[in-house]
Amino acid sequence: MKKIFFFSDVHLGLQDKQQEKEKEQRLLSFLSHVQQHGDQLFIMGDLFDYWFEYKSVIPRGFHHVLSKLANLVESGIAVHYVAGNHDFWLKDFFPKELGIPVYKEPFGMTLHGKKFFFHHGDGLALNDTGYRILKKILRSPVSIFLYSLFHPDWTAPIARGSSKTSRQYTGHKDYGETDGMVKYADKKIAEGYDIVIMGHRHTPMEKSIGEGMYLNLGDWITHNTYAEFDGKTISLKVWNGKKANTAAPRRTKTESKTAPKKRSRK
Repeated sequence: MKKIFFFSDVHLGLQDKQQEKEKEQRLLSFLSHVQQHGDQLFIMGDLFDYWFEYKSVIPRGFHHVLSKLANLVESGIAVHYVAGNHDFWLKDFFPKELGIPVYKEPFGMTLHGKKFFFHHGDGLALNDTGYRILKKILRSPVSIFLYSLFHPDWTAPIARGSSKTSRQYTGHKDYGETDGMVKYADKKIAEGYDIVIMGHRHTPMEKSIGEGMYLNLGDWITHNTYAEFDGKTISLKVWNGKKANTAAPRRTKTESKTAPKKRSRK
């Protein structure tokens, strides 16, 4: 049986030129691995650090990745794109030009008899009302229309600056003792879902909840993590550029583990 792969938060275009080149090569080698061993791929948001589609213009600099995704679809692999908080201004380029459906709202899907629920994860922090308000404003049709009236050479630098500010805000904010994403996953599992998958937090996590499982996919800035489903079990793994390594040992139902936090240098 072919496998199903999931990854998120690559943030193409975020880092300096050399880092971006290395990240792109890692991602392309991973996509080749998916092409060889998989039959479905889920991009769980924030593939790009900034993406906005005009009627006849898309952001430059991502040709190799877009071509590879098109190649996957042409080879018979079903690719799904869940919009994140950095690339939610997706329009019809991916469905029309690449054959990749875009999901702008959380959704469920049954895969090999298992009920999955997919959500990028943004807006679920319990004490982050400010972001939820901002999210509604940024995603409103009026905001999108007004933004599209300006030339991309003007809007792109503004958007990238906003993206950086948003990431710094998210990275330093104290979300409290209760993780809203885990609480949300708990709710969906109680509704009957077997596996809940998210991204956004940039911290890989695998947590058993009752009879179900919650996974946070981490990112490709620091962790290079992804999930792999073989039809029976799902696990987090790390891509080292050539082959997959298991990200963490299997845990009991009551255990959970997150990636260790980096110590800040003074």
